[in-house]
This record gives sequence, C-alpha cells and structure tokens, in this order.
Amino acid sequence: MRVSLLSLLAVAAISGCSVNTTSFEAQKNAYDAKRINPTQTNQAKNTQTDTTKAIKAAPIIAKDVQDLIDKSWAHTLASNPGMAAQFGDESAKGKLTDMSPEALAQRHITTKSLLDAAKAIDRSELSNSDLINLTILQDQLQNQVDMYRFKDHYLPITAESGFHAYIASIANGRFKTYADYQHYLAKLEALPNYFAQQTFWLKQGLSVGITPAKVTLNGFENSISPYITEPSDSGYYQPFEQFPKHFTKAQRDELTLQGLQAIRDKVIPSYQAFYDFMTEEYIPNAREEIAASAMPDGEAFYANRVSYYTTLDMTADEVHQLGLKEVARIRAEMQQIIDDVEFKGSFADFLHFLRTDPQFYPKTAEELLKEASYIAKKADAMLPKYFGNLPRQPYGIAPVPAEIAPKYTTGRYSGSNSDDQPGYYWVNTYALEQRPLYELEALTLHEAVPGHHLQIALTKELDNLPNFRRYSYISAFGEGWGLYSEYLGLEAGFYQDPYSNFGRLTYEMWRAARLVVDTGMHAKGWTRQQAIDYMASNTALSMHNVTTEIDRYISWPGQALSYKIGELTIKRLRAKAENALGEDFDIRAFHDAVLENGSVPMPILEQMIDQFIAKYQS
Repeated sequence: MRVSLLSLLAVAAISGCSVNTTSFEAQKNAYDAKRINPTQTNQAKNTQTDTTKAIKAAPIIAKDVQDLIDKSWAHTLASNPGMAAQFGDESAKGKLTDMSPEALAQRHITTKSLLDAAKAIDRSELSNSDLINLTILQDQLQNQVDMYRFKDHYLPITAESGFHAYIASIANGRFKTYADYQHYLAKLEALPNYFAQQTFWLKQGLSVGITPAKVTLNGFENSISPYITEPSDSGYYQPFEQFPKHFTKAQRDELTLQGLQAIRDKVIPSYQAFYDFMTEEYIPNAREEIAASAMPDGEAFYANRVSYYTTLDMTADEVHQLGLKEVARIRAEMQQIIDDVEFKGSFADFLHFLRTDPQFYPKTAEELLKEASYIAKKADAMLPKYFGNLPRQPYGIAPVPAEIAPKYTTGRYSGSNSDDQPGYYWVNTYALEQRPLYELEALTLHEAVPGHHLQIALTKELDNLPNFRRYSYISAFGEGWGLYSEYLGLEAGFYQDPYSNFGRLTYEMWRAARLVVDTGMHAKGWTRQQAIDYMASNTALSMHNVTTEIDRYISWPGQALSYKIGELTIKRLRAKAENALGEDFDIRAFHDAVLENGSVPMPILEQMIDQFIAKYQS
C-alpha cells in the first residue's frame, strides 16, 4: 500500500529556535508549532468594524533595527535553501539544508554576531513597535545561540518522529515545470548525504550521552519502515504519478525513469541504512535516564527551556507549584460534575467508566472525522460574535498520516504549504478505542477555530509585520491561545453534555498536570511511571494517550509548559481589561487586540493589553 507522505512544510519556519538554527528544535517547531508558510500572502483586506481597526500599514522602522532585521532575514534564507526557494531564490532550488559541522559552526558564528549587534542597539529612542521587533528578534537569536551551545543538533529525533519523516515533505511541493522536477530530482540525489550528516550528529550524541531516553524510542523503527518499500509505492514517487498536462510523453517518460532510479538507488537505501543504524546501534545504546538534567549541562539546559517556553522568568520549582495549585482547582470542578451526574463511585471509578464504556468511543474513523467536522462547523458559526477580524484562509479536516499515527498526539493543526491550499486540522484515527468523543469539542476548538487555525491564519495576513515575525511561532502565545480557545467555547455554548464538559476539564487538567510532570521528570527526579500514574489518576485521557504524551514530554523538555502558562496569562489579562473597562469592555475588540501583533512573548502581550485598556479608557 502506498506510503502517504506527511503534509509538512518543505522549509523550516522561524519559531523560537528560528530557522537560522539547524537544530532539531527548529524542525520540531516548524512541524509541531503549526508550520507557518512563507508563500502565503494576504489576498484579502479585513473589513473595518465598529469594534476593531483594519490591519495597519507597516510602520516605519528605525534604520539600525531595520538593518539588523534585514541581515538576520538574509542569514535565515542563506541557511535554509527550502525557505529561500519559497521566497524566489532560484539558486536555492534543488538544495537541502547543509547539516555539516562546518556549516553549523559558521551559521553559529554569524548568529552570534547578529545577537551582539541586537544587544548593542540603543533602545532609549525606539518606538514601541521597534522595541517589540527588537525584543522578539533578539530572543530568537539568543535561542539559536543557546541551542548550539546545548548541542541540540545532536538530537534530530524525538519520541514521535524525526528528520527522516520531515524531509519527506519535499515530495509535497509544487510541480508545474520541467525545472521543478529537475530540482526535486537533485534533492533526491542529495538525500544520502543529508541522512549521513544527521546520522553523524546522532553518533556524536550517542558518544556523550545526548540522546532521547531509551524508553521513549520503543517502536521508533516503525516510523522508518514505511519508507522502505518498492520505488513505485514510495511517497517520494507521488510527483511522478500525475504530470502537468503540457508535458510531452517524452518528458514524462524521462522524468519517471529518473525518479524511479533515484528513489531506488538513493532514497530507499538511505532509509534502510538509517533503520539499521537505529535498531542495531542507536536505540540499544541510548541513555537510560529520562531527565534532561541527566544530560551533559542538563540542569542549565532545562532551566533555559523553562524560560524559553514560558517566556517568563520562572524556575522549574515555581512552575511545579503552580501546576499543583491548578490541578487541585480543576479536580474540584471535575468532582462537581461527577456529583451532578449522580455517579456512584470514586473519582478513579468514574475515570475507569469513561475509559471503558463503548458509548464514549467512535466505531469507525469516518464517525470520528464526521463528528469533528460537525463540531468545527458549529465553531465557525461562533466566530463573528467573538472576533472582528477573521482570516481569509479556510481549513479542512483530515486523519493524522498513518505512518506516524501510532505514537502521535490525539490531534494537531497543520498549516498550508501555499496560498491556494487550506490549513488542516488533523484528527488521530489510530486506535479508535482510545479516542473518546467526550474530548472532541475541546480538541476541535483548540486545533481549528477559534484556536490555532484562526490565530495562525491571521498572523500570516499581517502585512504590517516583518517576515521574521509573520513566519514565527512563540509557543506560550500559540499554545496558550489554543487552551484559552477551549475555555472560550464554554462561553459560546459548547459542552452542554456533562461528559463533554468533563472532557474540557480533563483537557485543562492535562495541561495543568503537564506543569507538574514535566518539571517532575526533568528537574525533580520523577520516574516515567510516576509521571504516567500522576497523569492517569488526574485526567480521563486514555492510557494510550497518557503514555504517548509522557514520552513526548521526556523527549521534548519544557515545551509542555507553554500551554497553561500562556492560557493563564491571557485569562488574567482579560480579567484586567474587564475590570478596568467595565461596560465599555468589548470581547471582540479584546480578542483582536490579543491577535493583532502575531505571536509575542507574554511580557509584550501584557504591554499590548495595557495599551488597549488605555485606548478605550480615553
């Protein structure tokens, strides 16, 4: 059966550890942090309403700030041929990112010089918009420097997937000309070198103890084996299955032959060699410890990740304590629902009931997708009541690709690769007995609208932002917005069924428990089983989801902290605005204000809302 390649962005996107870095965190963020596509352009002008202003023209930027932005963006494109090609660089087409030690070292030197330049700019005379630009750019550059220091490029894989799956997105590009196919063939020819470079870094990590925890790699080889197939069954063969109509038969025959040969001689052997390396050498010798703090310089690394993913000056212990407080609060609300439905039994008994009763689970993948689609359509209808600005781009609903579904999270948003394609809300249809319907409203509001699709599609249409911000994703903002969107559904009339409302609370509890288990495992000596037990005893997540999520947190330290920290900040700022404005508070104007500058750190968001309050008080 044909391997369905991932619908992934063919270029890295700037997101925290921005595209200038060659570390896997950049790839993870590009893949998991909603893939913002550089070819998307704003084709629509938002209509001005009585609650919001139309999108502003780009402000004039101070010369020294603009010069730094230009140099940094040029460095970004020079470091990432896929992105450079998307922005029209013909010389970059047909190339893959150079992951050699020499290339990474040189990029690090350039990034460090850009960071020094950012720190040297006098901020005393800068406008507010310039300060925001400079702060976000400096944060991105600092993160790239930090990740090189912590040797994040030694980790081009996680529990969920790795570079071998993400690179397959090159088959999902546009194929309209003969040159497009020649560039694609050049990339296929370059794959063995790319795999060799990544394998070199995996070996370096193995030699010094910088690897994912061995327990999280159980079954990892199953994410590689689908790519080891007959050439004509490979996802890499997809571009050769349907040519543009203007191609001659001779061109089609020539390109097909070249494609089959490249897949047979270059692509499949690369995956086979990677499979052999992982199963025979890497996985058996991966580190036993699960804590990031157990790696070389691990304590400093985890403290750095806590700061990066929260965008706040918080310690791991402060995050842990906040998590315990939130867990206790949400647990009380969950107990109230159990009492309301007059369930006879303990909290644990109720969780067992939810996890095992067939009434809560779909019988077919189609049923799950149809239910998600129905909820999404209802969510579409709520948007005008809560937002003045809405994006042009639509979204669709699709299953998580089969080759990654077994170890993948329950759902995710996947941005489009071009301005003539929609975004997609992915729903995991693997193991249907582990996909409860009572969680589906919360999941849909988070991943589709008013969550990630709305936020990311709007950001891409913000012509007033420089590119390094339009194509970026700050996790505390984006994931905080997604979790806040789940809560917003409560106001909009969702969760009428008590079990669905319990599902909402179990999703909120899931994010609160993350604060506890992530810091517990990486900073406080918790075992994997201790984390699994804590998550399982406090949420109604299926056990499959619990173990999959815990392994995700082990292999991606700190990212799980983004959700609750961001959501609590947005809620606090909304309450601040409501208290200050009273009857003058307008929910549509508030939401537009939160989203009008794209993805920003939490301190900048607070400044923005303070300005929003001052504007409406005057």
